[in-house]
Amino acid sequence: MHQRFIRTQLSALVVGLALAVNASADDSRFVVKDIRLEGLMRVSPANIYAQLPLSNGDTVDSDKIASAIRALFKSGNFEDVTSERDGDVLIFKVTERPAIATIKISGNKVIDSDTLTKALKDAGLVEGEVLKRATLDHIKSELERQYFGQGRYDASIVVTNDAKPRNRVAVDIKINEGDSAKIQAINIVGNNAFSDDELIKIFQLKKTHLTSFFKSDDKYAREKLTGDLEALRSYYLDRGYINFSLNSNQVTLSADKKRVYIDINITEGEKYTFGETKILGELPVDEKELQKLVIIKSGKTYSQQYVTASSKLMTHRLGTEGYLFAEVNPIPDINNEKKIVNINFFVNPAKQTYVRRVNFKGNLKTDDHVLRREMRQFEGSLASTDKIDLSKLRLQRLGFFKDVSIETPKVPNTNDQVDVNVNVEEQPSGTLTASLGYSGSSGFIFSLGVSQNNFLGTGNKVSINLNRSDTSDSYNLSFLDPYFTMDGVSRGYNLYYKKTKLDSLNVSRYATDSQGASLTFGYPIDETKSISFSLGIDQTDITTGTAASQVVDSFVKEYGKSISTYTGSVAWNYSTLNRGVFADKGASQRLSVDFAVPTSDVSYIKMAYNGQLYLPLNEDFTVRLRTDLGFGDSLPFYRNFFAGGYGSVRGYRDNTLGPRSPSIFFTGDTDPDPEIVGGNVLVENSAELIVPTPFAKNNRQLRTVLFVDSGMVYDRGSANYSFDLGDLRYSAGISLAWLTAIGPLSFSISKPFNTQVGDEKQSFQFTIGQPF
Repeated sequence: MHQRFIRTQLSALVVGLALAVNASADDSRFVVKDIRLEGLMRVSPANIYAQLPLSNGDTVDSDKIASAIRALFKSGNFEDVTSERDGDVLIFKVTERPAIATIKISGNKVIDSDTLTKALKDAGLVEGEVLKRATLDHIKSELERQYFGQGRYDASIVVTNDAKPRNRVAVDIKINEGDSAKIQAINIVGNNAFSDDELIKIFQLKKTHLTSFFKSDDKYAREKLTGDLEALRSYYLDRGYINFSLNSNQVTLSADKKRVYIDINITEGEKYTFGETKILGELPVDEKELQKLVIIKSGKTYSQQYVTASSKLMTHRLGTEGYLFAEVNPIPDINNEKKIVNINFFVNPAKQTYVRRVNFKGNLKTDDHVLRREMRQFEGSLASTDKIDLSKLRLQRLGFFKDVSIETPKVPNTNDQVDVNVNVEEQPSGTLTASLGYSGSSGFIFSLGVSQNNFLGTGNKVSINLNRSDTSDSYNLSFLDPYFTMDGVSRGYNLYYKKTKLDSLNVSRYATDSQGASLTFGYPIDETKSISFSLGIDQTDITTGTAASQVVDSFVKEYGKSISTYTGSVAWNYSTLNRGVFADKGASQRLSVDFAVPTSDVSYIKMAYNGQLYLPLNEDFTVRLRTDLGFGDSLPFYRNFFAGGYGSVRGYRDNTLGPRSPSIFFTGDTDPDPEIVGGNVLVENSAELIVPTPFAKNNRQLRTVLFVDSGMVYDRGSANYSFDLGDLRYSAGISLAWLTAIGPLSFSISKPFNTQVGDEKQSFQFTIGQPF
């Protein structure tokens, strides 16, 4: 390709020389009456005439014609250009370079096609543009360099172009990515304070070991090595070695290009401690307040991490006062004799900054006002890092968005205004379930459930559940407006109806028909706490069968079969969770008290506590602790606590743990199949370890958890009641939750422990609509 390019350049040079010779021979000059172009196929004549330094009426000689030829070559549209004279007509004969018809890339997996196409475009290789031969060679070299940077030294790139009609070509790029070279050894020279093993532990790259086939951490990549070298530098700087120096690093490749040897040469220097710290410069905040944010202690081992953290804390503090672009620069003053480092923090607050506009982007489904009402940074007010951070946190807690980011660019031509640009990426925020089937006991079954936490983008929560069969009908509708008032007072409704068709059901134990409604108001106390109140009415009708349990029979004898209840509820909520779905930081608590209002047919009180705490261990692992406690007094049997199943004690069937009651035909423990009736005391605990999901980029949409559950329900009214923690049931296993378009899908495999006779175990469990 280079030969042809050189040939065309020589052609232009020969033409120029020939004209020069003619000129010297007879010094011929002429006035151009017309300029004619021959050989154009794709390029428009107007475009060429605009590039020529000649025009009709000009007097030309060999130098001017040579200059015109160079201008045409420079345009990049032609492979060959020659000139002729026909009387007073100057003729340029051109050979156009072909246009790129198509670009096909094949064989690439490690680098995706979009990334490669962008790289080709940056290099000038785009469909519809002129094909430049030199560009193909450049592209081949650039792609090889990219793969070499990832340790794929045996990668090969073949670029071909096939001629097409109308002076076009099809470019075909075939890639053989090869294999990543494996790291055989990492050698560190110059380390005395720390062993090779200690230092190599902080590296992402490892020499080939037993689990490398799974972790792929023995595959060399230039970017990873750069990151490891920076981690090595930070490791020493955080341990007092302020004069640490990375002298050199060398990567040696084996002859077969399959093995890599890494040698790193360092100078540790000596260990230093902190001396005194000073805060200098213009201080818009009391120096004592800033000094409290300095976590450096005199006499302690020097740590660059502490210096950076102190600087960031002071910068954030200034940001809360509107100094959004404040700078706090730490300047070390090294005393080599005493081996101490004094730190001077120079503060440049710049000007206070105000917010011009708050803009939202990415909310294709969610209305702007839903986002705007969560913002604590307002337009026209002083910018504050605290308020911006809190606004981001509140948006994340909604659970509508996979990701939330906020940028604060300066307004052009101002030095005291910014725009707050909020970028969100939406995610599914509801659940859809539907089923149609047939059961021998219930006949034809139809069910439809829709639960949407962001109904039509309004931020309102709507849930509709319809279930119909030959034996029963049940309907449930709930609605919650989280901003019934502008101050964040919420209002919710709930309506439900359940009817058992006794004419088609042979009732052996009992059946309940219920209907009711409730109204709930919630009031925010502050950014993390709220309180809610609820009032409702419930009508429950009980039908007992021939083999009803003693608990049910006793309740019916005391209160009758038709129970009217006016219900009340008070709940306190607290949450510092960082996200509404798949949180990994913070805590939440809920304490509720449900009760029957006086004049009801029954009188009871039911208290419940739910708490969870997330403890991040590092970027990949997080511990989650959960506790559910319940206590009731004089509870109707249909309002008892139950345990077992997903969200409770996994490994046991739903609602099967706890007290059982024998049929009225049996006494004592002689009933071979006693009825599960629940109890009035609940104890549940879980400890979970959130781990990276293999082959998943992050834990935002897919989460894997290792867990241990425990729990049990007790009945204080039982004659043989004993609150014995030895009765707790346990399970351990692994769970996977996946956030999909139809709602969260959750799976678990578990092994129950401390099981007793009669326990209903279920090792594999699956649920829709219950993320953890």
